[in-house]
Amino acid sequence: MASPPPPAPAAAAAHSVFVYGTLMAEEVVRVLLGRVPPSSPALLPNHQRLSIRGRVYPAILPVDGSKVSGKVWKGITDRELDVLDIFEDEEYVRETVGISLTDSADTMVAYAYIWGNVDDPDLYGEWDFDEWKKVHLKDYLTMTQDFKEELEQLESETHD
Repeated sequence: MASPPPPAPAAAAAHSVFVYGTLMAEEVVRVLLGRVPPSSPALLPNHQRLSIRGRVYPAILPVDGSKVSGKVWKGITDRELDVLDIFEDEEYVRETVGISLTDSADTMVAYAYIWGNVDDPDLYGEWDFDEWKKVHLKDYLTMTQDFKEELEQLESETHD
């Protein structure tokens, strides 16, 4: 009796990740993951996007009645999720959230990176993606490329 074929690797884990800041830029995601996964515009209810004093990227916190527009990257592998976890650093907590897609009536569950310190005095105002792209994207891409190279260097050292 023939055994069934093994499951395809993509089926092993396909995560969805709601993004609301620098990871909305396809250029940044391409550097980090080596590809641009499929995405849809999405809304995260009962959260607010805030600027962080002294930083070029935003934070989100739970706030009843507010909503955050962003996008959801779909088909993220376990390996890619690890890269995003490291990139987002320990100040963010990856949580499961319910989002609604803005190009359809669908809702879905996705991961989102929530700012860990709800009482952070450096959070203020609204963060503007279009302004960030104009002012900071070029330098941010350089920083992201450096991050990815350091990560690959660390991985090659730990696997030798």
